[in-house]
Amino acid sequence: MAEHGFAIIGCGAAGAHHVTAISQLRNARLAAVCDVNEANARRFAERAGVPWYTDYQRMLEREDIEVVNVCTPSGLHMEPALAVIGAGKHCIVEKPLEITLDRCDKMIAAADRAGVLLGAIFPSRFGRAAQELKRAVDGGRFGRLTLGDAYVRWWREQSYYDSGGWRGTWRLDGGGALINQSIHCVDLIQWYMGPARAVTALSGCLAHQRIEVDDANIVGVEWASGALGVIQGTTAAWPGFPKKVAISGDAGSAVLEEESLTFWRFRKERPRDEQIRAGLIGDKAHGTGASDPMAFSPENHRRQLADFIRALERGAPPLVDGREGRKAVEIILAAYKSAETGKRVELPLSPGYRPGRRGFVK
Repeated sequence: MAEHGFAIIGCGAAGAHHVTAISQLRNARLAAVCDVNEANARRFAERAGVPWYTDYQRMLEREDIEVVNVCTPSGLHMEPALAVIGAGKHCIVEKPLEITLDRCDKMIAAADRAGVLLGAIFPSRFGRAAQELKRAVDGGRFGRLTLGDAYVRWWREQSYYDSGGWRGTWRLDGGGALINQSIHCVDLIQWYMGPARAVTALSGCLAHQRIEVDDANIVGVEWASGALGVIQGTTAAWPGFPKKVAISGDAGSAVLEEESLTFWRFRKERPRDEQIRAGLIGDKAHGTGASDPMAFSPENHRRQLADFIRALERGAPPLVDGREGRKAVEIILAAYKSAETGKRVELPLSPGYRPGRRGFVK
């Protein structure tokens, strides 16, 4: 079995999950880590028993590195990703792919030119229940899709935003509860429902101080199929609730709550449906980020990295490549634009749009 050398740029909270996930893969090996903060880089390196760097350009000279995971703050993904791609190495980027569409597009175009793979981290797609739901949608079991909703009613203490200078800023976080926490469910619901045609949104900063961005959002979605939907994304709902995706059509309905299918009914039943309702399909102990950003298992990260390695070995795109990673970003930016302007916003969105000045609900 071939062993693939990985490296990490960005030794923060997200990077820690990548270290664990890589260590759990039989055909992957962490070769090096990098962070501009020497103490962070040294801490990760000592934990993993690998060399550390503060200059990723130097690290990228290593021939034993094949894949680099970019885990820097959201608005600092493009520069290291372009350096990784320019060095001829494959690149996996933590969510969001980037905070504007033009930055996403530069990364996608660079990977295409270089002939390397670009992946975006969306581990929620890799839960067994989430994939069961995808198979039902693709198999037409819901009939005509009518409603597709996502609910992320989470809580973050003020200390969460105060702990990092980049958090809660437009320049580096790219927004707040919608683009940082809720993006996982935004990705899931668009994966199930298909493209969005238009959004209408309200946003507010209601429970936190000293941040520029949103902590509460309601987004009405018009899916291109004709179905309707709601995306609710907040970090202002104490004590925090499990994230949820709900889908309905004229022939069935289902609810995915965290890693379990909590509702599953169709006009035309199948024998497997009773197993699903009995809780035999899904993952039980993956935790939730409802009130603690570190309180979830790295298992779905491991599954996503395993999928990326399979793509490398087969010469095929991973399940979540750069273009897939861009889709949730576009919906979120359209919602920010709607909240800013007070108007319905149609997609596709101009790649040059960047949120910043906002008309928050008070």
